[in-house]
Amino acid sequence: MSLSESALQAAAQKLINAHQQASIDNEWTFFVDELYAKECVYTCEYAGTMRVVADGIDQIKATHYGRDMQKGWEGWTFPYEGVYVGADNQVITHWLNRGPGKKDDGSYYQTPGLSFLTFNAEGKIERQFDMFDLAHQMLLCDELEDAGLLSAELKQNWVLPMKQKLQQQLARNTS
Repeated sequence: MSLSESALQAAAQKLINAHQQASIDNEWTFFVDELYAKECVYTCEYAGTMRVVADGIDQIKATHYGRDMQKGWEGWTFPYEGVYVGADNQVITHWLNRGPGKKDDGSYYQTPGLSFLTFNAEGKIERQFDMFDLAHQMLLCDELEDAGLLSAELKQNWVLPMKQKLQQQLARNTS
């Protein structure tokens, strides 16, 4: 059953509201049971270096919103720039990875991302696919570190391992 455009906008707004609250509380699992279908598949591609696929809400809470968001991302926000409704209960959201603090010119340390969402007839997310430019994310983290705003935990647990994976990937077939 296809949901109306207003129902899809409302469902996307629930996710946006939950992310806003999670950014404040740094607790990212409280909304998963309410907003995601039990059998949801959530995929995040990290520029070909790593693919994280969570099959079902328990894995979503353990990976995307558990392990991946709970440690080191304090002070980050993920504001949404737009929600675009398509056919067949599909929605695209445009959001930002916004680091803590501001640059000297008053602008934010941020880089954009997209989520491709498919909702079921009950208005719950049954598929989510996230994409962002990992090279720009690494540049953003470098800028934050230069400004003294990157957490040591995030650098150790996410930035350095991701940079190693990117370097290995880019070194392939270079000779």
